[in-house]
Amino acid sequence: MNIEEFRAFCLSLPGVHDYFPFRKATSEYDRNLLVSYVGDKWFCFVNAVAFDFCTLRCDEEEIPRLRTLYEGAFPGWHMNKKHWISLRFESDIPGRVLLELVRKSYELALAKLPQRQRMLLEPER
Repeated sequence: MNIEEFRAFCLSLPGVHDYFPFRKATSEYDRNLLVSYVGDKWFCFVNAVAFDFCTLRCDEEEIPRLRTLYEGAFPGWHMNKKHWISLRFESDIPGRVLLELVRKSYELALAKLPQRQRMLLEPER
Protein backbone atom coordinates (compact mmCIF):
# COMPACT_ATOMS: atom_id res chain seq x y z
CA MET A 1 0.00 0.00 0.00
CA ASN A 2 1.18 3.53 -0.70
CA ILE A 3 -0.06 7.00 0.26
CA GLU A 4 -2.27 7.31 -2.83
CA GLU A 5 -4.05 4.01 -2.13
CA PHE A 6 -4.37 4.79 1.58
CA ARG A 7 -5.73 8.27 0.90
CA ALA A 8 -8.18 6.92 -1.69
CA PHE A 9 -9.50 4.43 0.87
CA CYS A 10 -10.03 7.18 3.46
CA LEU A 11 -11.73 9.43 0.91
CA SER A 12 -14.03 6.58 -0.17
CA LEU A 13 -15.80 6.71 3.19
CA PRO A 14 -18.98 8.88 3.13
CA GLY A 15 -18.43 12.56 3.90
CA VAL A 16 -14.65 12.37 4.26
CA HIS A 17 -12.32 15.17 3.27
CA ASP A 18 -8.66 15.70 4.08
CA TYR A 19 -6.38 18.64 4.66
CA PHE A 20 -2.85 19.59 5.73
CA PRO A 21 -3.71 21.66 8.85
CA PHE A 22 -0.18 22.02 10.23
CA ARG A 23 1.44 23.95 7.36
CA LYS A 24 2.86 26.52 9.80
CA ALA A 25 4.46 23.92 12.09
CA THR A 26 8.18 24.28 12.74
CA SER A 27 8.82 20.59 12.01
CA GLU A 28 8.85 19.51 8.37
CA TYR A 29 7.41 16.16 9.46
CA ASP A 30 4.42 17.90 11.07
CA ARG A 31 3.87 20.14 8.03
CA ASN A 32 3.38 17.01 5.92
CA LEU A 33 0.66 15.53 8.14
CA LEU A 34 -2.47 14.83 6.15
CA VAL A 35 -5.55 14.68 8.38
CA SER A 36 -8.74 12.90 7.33
CA TYR A 37 -12.00 14.28 8.68
CA VAL A 38 -15.65 13.36 8.70
CA GLY A 39 -17.51 16.60 9.30
CA ASP A 40 -15.19 18.49 11.63
CA LYS A 41 -13.96 15.36 13.46
CA TRP A 42 -10.48 13.99 12.86
CA PHE A 43 -10.13 10.24 12.47
CA CYS A 44 -6.76 9.65 10.78
CA PHE A 45 -3.33 11.32 10.63
CA VAL A 46 -0.65 10.22 8.19
CA ASN A 47 2.56 11.83 6.97
CA ALA A 48 1.98 12.05 3.22
CA VAL A 49 5.71 12.09 2.44
CA ALA A 50 7.23 9.62 4.91
CA PHE A 51 4.16 7.31 4.90
CA ASP A 52 5.59 5.49 7.89
CA PHE A 53 2.57 5.14 10.17
CA CYS A 54 -0.94 6.43 10.75
CA THR A 55 -2.64 7.51 13.94
CA LEU A 56 -6.28 6.53 14.40
CA ARG A 57 -9.12 6.90 16.86
CA CYS A 58 -9.61 3.57 18.57
CA ASP A 59 -11.92 2.00 21.13
CA GLU A 60 -10.05 2.29 24.42
CA GLU A 61 -10.68 -1.39 25.21
CA GLU A 62 -9.19 -2.49 21.87
CA ILE A 63 -5.91 -0.55 22.21
CA PRO A 64 -4.20 -2.92 24.69
CA ARG A 65 -5.22 -5.94 22.60
CA LEU A 66 -3.81 -4.41 19.41
CA ARG A 67 -0.57 -3.44 21.15
CA THR A 68 -0.20 -7.02 22.41
CA LEU A 69 -1.04 -8.58 19.03
CA TYR A 70 1.12 -6.38 16.79
CA GLU A 71 4.64 -5.01 17.20
CA GLY A 72 3.64 -2.28 14.73
CA ALA A 73 0.99 -0.87 17.09
CA PHE A 74 2.08 1.81 19.56
CA PRO A 75 0.53 4.63 21.63
CA GLY A 76 -1.17 7.37 19.60
CA TRP A 77 1.54 9.77 18.45
CA HIS A 78 0.86 13.29 19.81
CA MET A 79 -2.68 12.27 20.78
CA ASN A 80 -4.56 11.06 23.86
CA LYS A 81 -3.15 7.57 24.38
CA LYS A 82 -6.47 6.39 25.80
CA HIS A 83 -8.39 7.04 22.57
CA TRP A 84 -5.78 6.98 19.77
CA ILE A 85 -3.35 4.37 18.45
CA SER A 86 -0.55 4.55 15.90
CA LEU A 87 0.08 1.76 13.40
CA ARG A 88 3.23 1.25 11.32
CA PHE A 89 2.63 0.47 7.65
CA GLU A 90 5.70 -1.71 7.10
CA SER A 91 5.07 -3.99 10.05
CA ASP A 92 3.31 -7.16 11.16
CA ILE A 93 -0.13 -5.54 10.83
CA PRO A 94 -1.95 -7.01 7.82
CA GLY A 95 -3.24 -4.43 5.33
CA ARG A 96 -6.83 -5.62 5.67
CA VAL A 97 -6.64 -5.22 9.47
CA LEU A 98 -5.18 -1.74 9.12
CA LEU A 99 -7.96 -0.66 6.72
CA GLU A 100 -10.60 -2.14 9.02
CA LEU A 101 -9.14 -0.08 11.87
CA VAL A 102 -9.32 3.03 9.66
CA ARG A 103 -13.00 2.25 9.05
CA LYS A 104 -13.61 1.80 12.79
CA SER A 105 -11.83 5.10 13.47
CA TYR A 106 -14.11 6.77 10.92
CA GLU A 107 -17.17 5.26 12.64
CA LEU A 108 -16.01 6.52 16.05
CA ALA A 109 -15.60 10.03 14.63
CA LEU A 110 -18.93 9.81 12.82
CA ALA A 111 -20.65 8.89 16.09
CA LYS A 112 -19.40 12.16 17.63
CA LEU A 113 -21.15 14.30 15.01
CA PRO A 114 -24.56 15.82 15.72
CA GLN A 115 -27.41 13.47 14.81
CA ARG A 116 -28.61 15.62 11.93
CA GLN A 117 -25.16 15.61 10.33
CA ARG A 118 -24.77 11.85 10.91
CA MET A 119 -28.10 11.11 9.26
CA LEU A 120 -26.89 12.80 6.07
CA LEU A 121 -23.79 10.61 5.96
CA GLU A 122 -24.95 7.23 7.23
CA PRO A 123 -26.21 4.74 4.66
CA GLU A 124 -29.89 3.85 4.78
CA ARG A 125 -30.70 0.87 6.97
